[in-house]
Amino acid sequence: MKTGIQLSVGLVAVCFAAAGFAQGFKFSQEDGAAKAKEQARQQAIAERLSTPCRDQLKDRKIMLIIGEQQAGGGILAQQENYGPHFQAINQRLRALGLKTYTPGEIKKQIAQAEIDAYFKGNPDAALSASRRLGASFVLRGLITSQASVNLVIRVNEVTVNLGFSLADAGGRMISDATAQGGSFAGSDIRSAAARLINEQADEVVAKLYSDYCTKAGLAEPKRKK
Repeated sequence: MKTGIQLSVGLVAVCFAAAGFAQGFKFSQEDGAAKAKEQARQQAIAERLSTPCRDQLKDRKIMLIIGEQQAGGGILAQQENYGPHFQAINQRLRALGLKTYTPGEIKKQIAQAEIDAYFKGNPDAALSASRRLGASFVLRGLITSQASVNLVIRVNEVTVNLGFSLADAGGRMISDATAQGGSFAGSDIRSAAARLINEQADEVVAKLYSDYCTKAGLAEPKRKK
């Protein structure tokens, strides 16, 4: 009888050991996959940031403006509302040697009506604003969101994305990059977008920088005398 009990206990111990090994192996696989994914991400960023950039491009000024898509279809673009979003991109661009403006410089030189017109797709407003500021390029960031209901936990969720498009003063598109957001419960879209861009700013700036250094200044239309 005692031998039977010992055998049973031994089998249970073996089962637990096997389960523990399988669990540990599973975690090890997941950790390894996550590490490999992060290494690939960092390598992709490094490769884009190593793109050679002409000195004359680094001397040109870039104007960064940010807006937020509203539920009714309009765009809110008061630049003082987007300080954290602006800094996340602006500081990285400057660290790469590019010349950008501060929000204060933009506000001092450009009327809000011109910024609003630019977000509405008015190319003349963009050209006028960039000329007044002396900017050769305009980097526009647009926050968008989509509300839904999580049927599993029955809470309201919002998916937030932040897209950036870089164009020259004449409106020619040079690059676009997007920070893809997950869903969250709440209504503070602006704060969610700030967290999103801080999490993904390295990828966004790396793509913008690589495209800027390889495409900007190429095939630009000649100015009329």
